[in-house]
This record gives sequence, C-alpha cells and structure tokens, in this order.
Amino acid sequence: MSGSERFSDLKSPLSSRFREPLTHVSVPGALRGRRGAGSTSRAPLTLAVRVVEEASWLLFRPGAWRVLLARLPPLRGCPITAGERGLGRCSGWSDRGRCARAPGMAFALLTSVPPVFGLYTSFFPVLIYSLLGTGRHLSTGTFAVLSLMTGSVVERLVPDPLAGNLSEIEREQLEARRVGAAAAVAFGSGALMLAMFALQLGVLSTFLSEPVVKALTSGAALHVLVSQLPSLLGLSLPRQIGCFSLFKTLAAVLTALARSSPAELTISALSLALLVPVKELNVRFRDRLPTPIPGEVVMPLFPTLDELPRILADSLPIALVTFAVSTSLASIYADKYSYTIDPNQELLAHGVSNLISSLFSCFPNSATLATTSLLVDAGGNTQLAGLFSCMVVLAVLLWLGPFFYYLPKAVLACINISSMRQMFFQMQELPRLWHISRVDFAVWMVTWVTVVTLNVDLGLAVGVVISMMTVVCRTQRVQCLALGLAEGTELYRPLRESRKVGGSAKEGRSDSQDAPDSQTLQLLQVPGLCILSYPTPLYFATRGQFRHILEWHLGLGERSKQSPKLGSLPDKGAEPIRVVVLDFSGISFADAAGAREVVQLTRRCQDAGICLLLAQCNALVLETLTRAGLLERMTPDQLFVSVQDAAAHALERLKSTGPKICTVWV
Repeated sequence: MSGSERFSDLKSPLSSRFREPLTHVSVPGALRGRRGAGSTSRAPLTLAVRVVEEASWLLFRPGAWRVLLARLPPLRGCPITAGERGLGRCSGWSDRGRCARAPGMAFALLTSVPPVFGLYTSFFPVLIYSLLGTGRHLSTGTFAVLSLMTGSVVERLVPDPLAGNLSEIEREQLEARRVGAAAAVAFGSGALMLAMFALQLGVLSTFLSEPVVKALTSGAALHVLVSQLPSLLGLSLPRQIGCFSLFKTLAAVLTALARSSPAELTISALSLALLVPVKELNVRFRDRLPTPIPGEVVMPLFPTLDELPRILADSLPIALVTFAVSTSLASIYADKYSYTIDPNQELLAHGVSNLISSLFSCFPNSATLATTSLLVDAGGNTQLAGLFSCMVVLAVLLWLGPFFYYLPKAVLACINISSMRQMFFQMQELPRLWHISRVDFAVWMVTWVTVVTLNVDLGLAVGVVISMMTVVCRTQRVQCLALGLAEGTELYRPLRESRKVGGSAKEGRSDSQDAPDSQTLQLLQVPGLCILSYPTPLYFATRGQFRHILEWHLGLGERSKQSPKLGSLPDKGAEPIRVVVLDFSGISFADAAGAREVVQLTRRCQDAGICLLLAQCNALVLETLTRAGLLERMTPDQLFVSVQDAAAHALERLKSTGPKICTVWV
C-alpha cells in the first residue's frame, strides 16, 4: 500500500445516522409519516377567499379566456412604467419608427424588390407581433440575413432577362413577379412556422447554438457587403446566386471596374462619410443623447403561389433563421429584465406575422438587433412600443413615401453596409470564445467559412450538423468517476480530487497535528465496495463505452485486462469487489439499447457474485429500465434515492456477509 494511504479504525462513515437507508419503495411511507407527525389542520377559509376562489372557477371554467390570454400576451397586463404613461416615450418610439424606415428600404434592395416594399415590411409585421409576441423589448421588421436569403430565391425564380434593355412595362412586370415571389417565400415560411407551432416544436430553437447564429450573421454580413459593391460603384451587373456567389460577384466587379460611374462613387463616398460616424456617435453616446441622430397603405393581395412547391425547400431555412434569431434575441432581454418568453408562442407570432404580411406584398421578416437596441434605449418596456412605431411608418407610407422614390441606389447600398456594423464586430468575441470553449470556437469558424465560401443556406445546414456532432462526441468522451466519502461530511467526491493542496504533510503526525500549510483532501474507500458515477445520457451511441468502463472497473470479461483512457484507476491488488453502487443522477435519459445494457450488466454482476445497487435514478430513466426488465433481475430494495443511502446499505451488507471492514483513507 502506498505511503499516501492510511488505515483507520472507523467501522462505517454513516455509523451515527438518524434514519434507515431510503429506497424508492420506502420513500412514500416515510413522507406520509413525516407529514402526519408535523402537519396541522388547515385553517378555515375566510369568506373573501372563498368568494375569490368561486369567482375564479367560474371565470376559467369555459377555458376560452385562458386560451385568449395565452395567445394574446398584451392582455395579461404587461407592466407599463411611469415613463411610458401618456406620451412620455413617444419620442423614443418615433425614433424607432423613423430609423426602421431607411434600413427597410435598403434591405428591399437585398431582396430584389422596389424599396417601398421594405416600408410595408417595417409596418405590418411589427403591428402583428405587438399583438402576439412575448418579447416585450423585441423589435421586428426587415433583417439583412433574411433579405439576402430571400433575394437569392427571388433571383433564381425570376432572373433578369438576357436582353438588358427593358421597357417600362416590362420592368414593372418583372418587379411585380419578384414581389410575388418574395411574398410567396414569406407565406411559405409563415406556414412552416405555424405548422411547427401546431406540433409544439419550440424546442428546436436549442439546436441553433449561439456560435452557429453569430457565425451565420457575420458571414452573411460579408455577403451583404460584397453584394452592394455594384450599387456603390454604379455598375449594372446581374446578381450571382448559388455556391461561391461571393467570389463570382467580386470577379465580376473587378472585371467591370473600369465602367464605374464617378457620380455614384461620389454619392457613395459622401453617404458613407456621413453614416459611419453618425452610427458610431449613436453607439458611443447612446446614454447621453435624448434621441439618436437621424442618419438615414395598400390593399391585401394574395401572393402568387404557383412557385410555392419550389420555394418550400428555401422557406425552411428562412423560417429556422427567423425563429432562432428572434428567440435568442428575445431571451437575452428577457433574462436581463427578469421575465420569460414562450418559444411556441414566438413561433405563432412570427408565423402569423409572415403569413398575414405576405398578403400585403411583404417579404420575410424577423427581430432585428439594431432597432431592438434602439427601442430599449428609448425606454420601451412593453409590446405597446411597436404600435406607436407603426404609426410613424404609416405616416411615411401615406405622405412621405413618394419623396423617397428617386433615392439613389448608392445611398441605399451605403445604408446596408453601415447597418452591418454590429455583425462585423461579432468577430471581436472570437478570442474570448477560444478561451471559454475551443469546441464552440471550431463550430463558429466552420460555420463562418462555409457561409462565406458557399452560401447562407448551406452554411446554416453545416453549422447545425457540426454543432449536433460536437454534442454526440462530447457524450462519447465521458468520464466514469469512482467516488469516495469526503472526510467529515456525507458527500461523495471523485477519487481524483484526493490531492495535496498545500505543502507535504509531516510524517508521524495525525491529521490534527499537520502543519497549517498542509491541507489534504481525504476520501474514504471501503475494500469490496465500488461507487461509480456515470454522468451522461445512456443511449445507443454510449452503450459501448458504458459496457467497456464498467467491465474494467468491476473486473468482468476480457475488458478487465485493458486500461481505459478515462476515469480513475482501481487497485488491482485490492480485495475483490462484492458490492457496486451506480450513481445514475447524471443520466438524464436512457433509450431501449441503454436500458438493455443495464439489465445485462445486472445479470453479469449476479453471475460474478457482485451485488448491484442503483442510486438517484430519475423517474423517466427508472421507468425505461423497468420496462426493459430490470426488476426481473433485481428487487426494488436495490433502488435507492441517494448515493448516501445506497452506501449505508452496502456497508451493512459487507459487515454482515464478510470479514471486518477496514476503511482506507486515500
């Protein structure tokens, strides 16, 4: 035995316990006994409380009012601060509406539709989301990534004719077809989100991790920048779509660079010289400025659905990006201001928003970071802020819209580029992400390179697949930990934590006589008892690793001769294991393959004369194990509610069936 191990005369670490070990069978009786001993009779209800309970029962019995409250969050009584009462915040809301006007028109250029339809998309979706959304601080409208993805679909379905010169009538017909295609994409994505809401698939938002979303938006920002170069230079070039579109656009721009328009170049330079400093001032002095510095109705028409079967495949990634970006942004502000959002209700809100707005020739929309940040800084705390901003956009549509008809495309392109500022600055987080998690850093880089090299759709798919693969790989690299009892506590800690914290202990002294600078984390091991923790889901992909690790720790089969790479090393010269406790608190779920593996392990332990005890197994996993036939191999008395109870039972079993226990401090 090594010098770091010492013997003790302790018979049991829980010899002074106050109760018998609890199994899953004995828990209900123990709870009933404690409740009966300490419970008191309930005080009679007062008349007022009884009246309130009866009124509440009568109010909610039909269920219609509850459904209405669930589907129309503003009716729940959103908190309105004193600053929002009256017209105190109207200036901030009008700023949001005014600032949504220019990006809306500019993002219409990315969608390949006339700029006025960007104003429509800044009005109708905001109005609808204000009634259905749960994000109190969320601002919806045009979004650069969605506009870019929609524009690729529109250009593929309605390409520019080979003959460059079009008459005015032909140009109007081409624009009408493109508007119909964009509205059809919005209709399809809205219908898909409503179908996801009907299936309660709000949990899908978890599959788009934060590195994937940020890399997607940063890569898309580079696509936006390159796609606006022809408009900045005054070049009339066809839009490139498909894989490697970014490099095709750069090659076309370099080829036609000699034909650039000096007038457009001058307008672009002046616009960027104005917009970039103004946005920087708004960001740096947002707390000191009372209002940001300004830098920048139709009849329903059913969209053309002839191309709907062809665009459904393109509508799916648009719907996923809409949901992921909006939900993640809403969650950020919900955590900051201490309220909750409902992902399924967000699916309904954005689905209805896209579906209904498509009837007014709008293209796909989602939450936007820039206008949401502006709305929060202006003091908006409820969904009512969206209604007031709609009034400003409506005024622009009715009275000021014609004045923006002759706005040069170069100005709109400059607005698009300056709006990408925050997306480009997301790359500043890469060093911190490398420090926190290199796996997430790798996911970020792979997603970004794929988006830039290929296109946004494929980049999204690759990012999701890589992110899910990392989750599976992490479950494959789990450490099965051997546990020991920490000295002076009832806590079981991994044996690898038994280490010297300070200087070396002086020989010949007891624990109480050690030098003050020598602190040793001492863990108790009982010969013949093995306590193991397996902290990962047990399913078809991890069952092989589970079998390999348990065989090695328990000395079963051929695997016992091989040393696993993970976990702690048992002492081959120690007493053979007679009782093993498996801590299942880290197993969140188990499938049929994993459950059968546990049943087979139970049978092999019985054949080897080892008593197997399960501890802290949650109800879902226990139900799966029971259906797989676990109780045919062991009794309910071998299922314990905690590791402490299972260890106490194991010590009693070892004391009654074997020689005197000699505990070992490691």
